[in-house]
Formats: sequence, structure tokens, C-alpha cells
Amino acid sequence: MTNPKPKSQIPNRLLPWLDVFAITALGILMVKYWLTGKLNLLIHPNYFWLAILGGFSLIVIGILKAQDLWLRRRRDLTPNVQHFTLFPPGWGSGLLLATAILGFIITPQVFASDKALQRDVTDLLGTTRVKPQAFRATIRPEERSLVDWVRTVNVYPEPDTYTGQKVKVQGFVIHPPNIGKEHLFLARFVLTCCAADAYPIGLPVKIEGNRDQYPPDSWLEIEGKMMTDTVAGERKLTIAAASIKKIPQPKNPYSY
Repeated sequence: MTNPKPKSQIPNRLLPWLDVFAITALGILMVKYWLTGKLNLLIHPNYFWLAILGGFSLIVIGILKAQDLWLRRRRDLTPNVQHFTLFPPGWGSGLLLATAILGFIITPQVFASDKALQRDVTDLLGTTRVKPQAFRATIRPEERSLVDWVRTVNVYPEPDTYTGQKVKVQGFVIHPPNIGKEHLFLARFVLTCCAADAYPIGLPVKIEGNRDQYPPDSWLEIEGKMMTDTVAGERKLTIAAASIKKIPQPKNPYSY
């Protein structure tokens, strides 16, 4: 009479399938982010190919591993499962699978003004993390993006240099608590590698009326001219707004 298999071996036959589910789910999640346009909220476009390739590779690995396990099952071969003393078997795969499931449930969100307000006004305007950029005669001032302006100011910080130059930029609204109601900040997040290292940059905007009519995190396109104004007790390059238009959040809200 054949002795029944110990109960401790039953979960061992299922643990390899946990690896399959975890690997495949993580690959599908990466491909899903790419197809739904959410990948640009997580990593720099230069690394899209790596994430996409990794996603499809994980799916293929998961399929091949599932095929191998199915053949082993038909041959009644018990997969060799190593036991670890520090964590129970399958702990790592279970953690990866849980992470993938959370990724399907939670939609990536764009950073907002609350994160940007963790920096003061000086950091937003003159952060040293923005790569400097000198003047280029082929680009007119009104063609510079918000990040182009901040880069240029980092090279030539005297605000009077730009007085009267035309400007047309887009960004989201911040209401710093240490500036007057006649000013708001127009900002964007710069992504150098991934969302973990994103940082905000921005310029103050002088408006007519009260800034409360432009709620935080709303997106604006502002046209006007550059001027020098006192913001938070310091002379700052400031946009004198002539036209303010509300716009939807761009498909790609980050700058690079």
C-alpha cells in the first residue's frame, strides 16, 4: 500500500505557479502602462523601450515557465522547490504578485502643487538641478517653454535682462503662502529618470485681480511680457500676464 504524500508537499506543488503568476502579471502591468499612456507618468521617454522590452520579456518567461510546469505535471514530476530559512517559500513571488495587483488597482497620478510647495519660491525659480542653457539666437523668447526660461535664468540671473521680452508658457498653478494674492506661480515637474526624482520648476506670474480665480493644480496657458517684480521680498523675473487661458492637463504633463 502506497503511503500518502505528506501535507507539507502539497503547497510545494503550487509554489512554482505563484512564480508564474507574479512574473506574468508584472509583465502585463508594464505593457498596460505603455498602451494606456501611463508610462510617461512613471519614467523618462528615453527608457520606454527598456520598460516595454522588459514587460514583453516577463510575459514570455511566464508563458515558458507555465508550459514547463504543465509538462512536469503531466509526467508527475514534482518541481524542485528550495526552502529558505529566513522567509517562507514563495514569499518573494507573493510580494511581487501583490505589487502587480496593486498596480492594476491604483492608477498613476501626476504630481501636484502640494509636492511642489515642499520647496520655497527660490527653489522653484532657481533650482540647481535644471541643466543650464545659454541663449540661442534661433529661438524667439515667446517660443521658450517654462523649463527653457528657468534654464536661461540660471545662466543669466539678472531679471532686468529680460524686461519686455514676450513669453507664452503652459503649466499648472501653485499658490505659495508667502507671496501676495496678486501673484501665482506657474510650474511644471521635470523628469530626469523616473517619477521618484521628479522636481518642480516655475515662474511667478503677476495677474490682475485675485489669484483665487485660478485654483491650484489647474492648467493655464499664459501670454505676456517679462518684468522684474518683488516676490517674497526678492527681485524676481516675473511674467506680466496679458492673456490667461485655462487648458486641459496635457497628455504628457512633465518636462524633460
